[in-house]
Amino acid sequence: MALNLRKLRLSSFVLVGIIFASAIISATSVDVGSIVTPEFFDGIKNQAAPDCPGKSFYTRDVFLNVLDQYPEFGQTGSDDDSKREIAAFFAHVTHETGSLCKIEEDNKEVYCNDPNYACIPGKSYYGRGPIQLTGNGNYKTAGDALQFDGLNSPEKVAQDPVLSFRTALWYWKTNVHSVVNNGFGATIKAINPTECGGGNAPEVQSRIQYYKEYCTKFGVDPGQNLSC
Repeated sequence: MALNLRKLRLSSFVLVGIIFASAIISATSVDVGSIVTPEFFDGIKNQAAPDCPGKSFYTRDVFLNVLDQYPEFGQTGSDDDSKREIAAFFAHVTHETGSLCKIEEDNKEVYCNDPNYACIPGKSYYGRGPIQLTGNGNYKTAGDALQFDGLNSPEKVAQDPVLSFRTALWYWKTNVHSVVNNGFGATIKAINPTECGGGNAPEVQSRIQYYKEYCTKFGVDPGQNLSC
């Protein structure tokens, strides 16, 4: 009887622990779709010129569908932490694409800058997609992760909206997500370190301004360490 009582107490303790853990998880879980509303997403696009190619290429529905493959996005820490991550992502996207206008970078350089991967003659690895994936190394590793030939077919990132958002969220997960809680400045360094340390102060300020604007929209303080 005493053994059964101990088992009952242990079972009750485990059950309470599970319930408590579940309560914590649900308390810190943000529905990204309720933050990235149609009004928010379209509001970014409306800042761009009417004839921008990105207006029909980038859609909220595609973003949310692709997001299902990256469940950790906007789900770390408190609700405010989650909102700051979403604000940070879209601040960089807005800056990189000119308010979801550009699918491809204006500067069509080859960007064969990683000696670990052989570049394909005739192919260029300039910025494409929401985060403007750049460089042969990034195209190679993104291709390996997402099962497309990034070195031979980098142009696919600018042709397929689903793949385009997949590369952006893959890059974010791989290089940015882990530093989000270090402040927005850490995310700038993770995306374009050459801008930091006075490398390109106007670009840094542009990113910060978008971030602060979106934090205000989401009703959250932007936090500390905004610059890099």
